[in-house]
Amino acid sequence: MHNGPRLRLIILLLGALTAIGPLTIDTYLPAFTAIAADLCTDVATVGLSMSSYFIGIAFGQLIYGPLLDVFGRKRPLVFGLLLYGVASFGCALSWNVQWLIGLRLVLALGACAGMVAARAVVRDLFPLHETARVFSLLMLVMGLAPIVAPTLGGIIVGSLGWRYIFILLGAVAGLMLLGVLLILPATAGHGRREALRPGRALRDYLAVLSVPGFTPRMLTGSFYIAGLFAYLTASPLVFMDLFGMSGPRYGWTMGCNALALIVGSQVNARLLKRSSLESVMWGSNLLQLAASALFVAGMLAGAVSLGLVLAFAALYMFCLGFLLPDVTALIMEPFGREQAGSASALLGAVQMLAGAVAAALVSWGYDGTLAVMAIGMPLCALASVALLWRERRGGLARV
Repeated sequence: MHNGPRLRLIILLLGALTAIGPLTIDTYLPAFTAIAADLCTDVATVGLSMSSYFIGIAFGQLIYGPLLDVFGRKRPLVFGLLLYGVASFGCALSWNVQWLIGLRLVLALGACAGMVAARAVVRDLFPLHETARVFSLLMLVMGLAPIVAPTLGGIIVGSLGWRYIFILLGAVAGLMLLGVLLILPATAGHGRREALRPGRALRDYLAVLSVPGFTPRMLTGSFYIAGLFAYLTASPLVFMDLFGMSGPRYGWTMGCNALALIVGSQVNARLLKRSSLESVMWGSNLLQLAASALFVAGMLAGAVSLGLVLAFAALYMFCLGFLLPDVTALIMEPFGREQAGSASALLGAVQMLAGAVAAALVSWGYDGTLAVMAIGMPLCALASVALLWRERRGGLARV
């Protein structure tokens, strides 16, 4: 990877654009009670603003795919950040919860631009042997959001009020917009506006799906995300309800999990300097599967303890620090500039859908025991290994 101040700034900016999704979620989680009290509603209704956000994230990415391929990366990104900033300030001015729920949907549509464009820009600027390392660096920036954002949100709620959280998000969008205009290199799209027609866009997405290796790799990455969402959904239920963990201690626990993810991504970047992408992926996948098997065995043997669950969660997240950037690099590898936007959008949408399904199944299946965690996360690890094995047998995963 070539070094230089400008390149480091570009990677930092792309990391910030990738982190805009978790940042938008984690900063306002500590404000649910305050929002409910101020808008004269209950916390469950405020929670619908989270649902509207996930809907916008899932489907909004499919909108940006064709836009990024037709107009290049910069113009749709500028539009998305402007939309995000306006929606953020609108959320700050919300006078009822319905307005907040609707604006969180618009906020998600703006956030999508950064999430989709960042993957496409990495594919534009770097060859395959460097993209996995770049995605690992993006993971470093993105992984800081779950550590810093909840604490920052709690401080803002306690000192200024919940509306200032959205004012902060709007200001962050402004800084990112400035970075995009000044730092990000312009990339020309193919300019064929007929690609924006729904029928043509659908055909373009089907063409992406037909690229050899894309679908199994996308499904593999989706199982990684499903395992992550299964854990994020199960963790407050297991740690706070089952083990009686306090709110502050739970916050520190999630921060440590995010740190494990960051450490994994940085070890991954170093290993890729001397090992192949395929061997690193296989090693981390098998380690994750082995950890899952030991966790299930411990549960079946009745040796379950908080320490065992914490150790399993940390190792699982450590492995995801390897797997998420590596599989993203593999998925984006076959695509040039004319298709990278659509490929990135389709990947993001399917991964978000997989995560939403996993979260819903965990919420529905929780029975006051560790069962949802001991079933959901290991199943996702097993499914990803099975898909990798099938692809290897087919000769598609040679890197």
